[in-house]
Amino acid sequence: MGHAGVGERGAIISTIIESCRRQQIDPIATLRDVLTRLPTMTNWQIKDITPQAWAQAQKQVQRQAA
Repeated sequence: MGHAGVGERGAIISTIIESCRRQQIDPIATLRDVLTRLPTMTNWQIKDITPQAWAQAQKQVQRQAA
């Protein structure tokens, strides 16, 4: 892979994408939203952006919009 950390980062990204697929959510939309919010978040908020938590939050937003 070139650099020692690349393989680990690739595995993390693959895990996130697969977790999104298991939650039946769009991994691109999830990553786009999460990666734009991440720089302003604290480490205490990470639990709020897991694929499962993200999917639940999106469902709640859709219910409120309806």
